[in-house]
Amino acid sequence: MPQHPDRFYPIVDTVAWVQRLARAGVRTVQLRAKDLDRAEAAALVGAALAATAGTATELIVNDHWEAAIDAGARHVHLGQEDLAVADVPAIRKAGLTLGLSTHDEAELEAALAARPDYVALGPIYPTTLKVMRFGPQGLDRIGQWKRQVGPMPLVAIGGITLERAPGVFAAGADSIAVVSDVTQNPDPDARVRDWLAFTQSEPR
Repeated sequence: MPQHPDRFYPIVDTVAWVQRLARAGVRTVQLRAKDLDRAEAAALVGAALAATAGTATELIVNDHWEAAIDAGARHVHLGQEDLAVADVPAIRKAGLTLGLSTHDEAELEAALAARPDYVALGPIYPTTLKVMRFGPQGLDRIGQWKRQVGPMPLVAIGGITLERAPGVFAAGADSIAVVSDVTQNPDPDARVRDWLAFTQSEPR
């Protein structure tokens, strides 16, 4: 059974990006779009699911868990604020997998109490994409988190480039979530091919 999420885990904010990555053979893509009401989010998720139809791509919906259920998605990812108000039993009843973001020990404890399918840790390196109240976690924290979560997949996120990926995997990450290294790259398609070639050949 393929790993979920895949070792290369891009995060994008439009259906066009989802479609582009699905055509490139990316196996896991997160759709992260903010400031949408439930109907808008459900329509966006539905369009993204249509864009991945017939491909090997699994779509993970960020935060909009109700819209994900409405649209028939299979995977959802929540930040800590959304976890605090989400109906986790409803997510489970709908058959969705659940990924959760963590940044410190308290958040990891809250995440593990929800029995997620994977946990994300970040930011590993400085990032300019989001204003973070947490400083860079560093590679040592990856190993610490991995020892605590055990066999559960651990996703590393934040400022990670392809050049930094070997060290991140060596530190204990099972998957790397990538934003700017793809979406802000001058040749995104070539960068995706390089990521796929690396993650599909890297020893597990």
